[in-house]
Amino acid sequence: MARATRQISLDAPRGRSGMLSRNPQPSSDRFGRFSESFARAMGTSGFLIGMSVFVVVWLVWNATMPRSLQFDPAETNFTLLTLILSLQASYAAPLILLAQNRQDDRDRVQIEQDRQRAERNLADTEYLAREIVALRMALNEVSSEVITRDVLRDELRALAEDLQARASGESADELAEREERRRRAERREKAERDARER
Repeated sequence: MARATRQISLDAPRGRSGMLSRNPQPSSDRFGRFSESFARAMGTSGFLIGMSVFVVVWLVWNATMPRSLQFDPAETNFTLLTLILSLQASYAAPLILLAQNRQDDRDRVQIEQDRQRAERNLADTEYLAREIVALRMALNEVSSEVITRDVLRDELRALAEDLQARASGESADELAEREERRRRAERREKAERDARER
């Protein structure tokens, strides 16, 4: 077996091994959480009060103390304080923007989830509405086919009257007239039932 020989290039520096060779990249999520907590802290009344107290103490100290104790004299227009506040503002603005971008991303995801949930709810509602309509149609078909107790009772009563009339010897004309009245009553009841169902 032939060994693979590595060609050593003398025109390029050798790679370092160990900690220095790795390119450290901070976690964007950790940094994002830090920026959000920083922006949240800067937006509180405690931060504003603390910053105001800090600036007032700074100004009072450097305006009223003896010249040997002043570290940012008023004659230089509080240059150090101005630099500190500028540095704080230069770091605060990008961190606040980063926190807002993260919040926008979260809001976008939340809006998408809400939209999907609304679509599922709409589909479920439409399905349930179709099922209710199907049930109503099935009930209407069943109720039109089922003989109710009242109709059955009327039929039995009419049959009993016919039997009594035949037993008592009524004429065929009277039986036909009674049968016609019964049919008219049935048609009227059916029409009333249909009107109630609609």
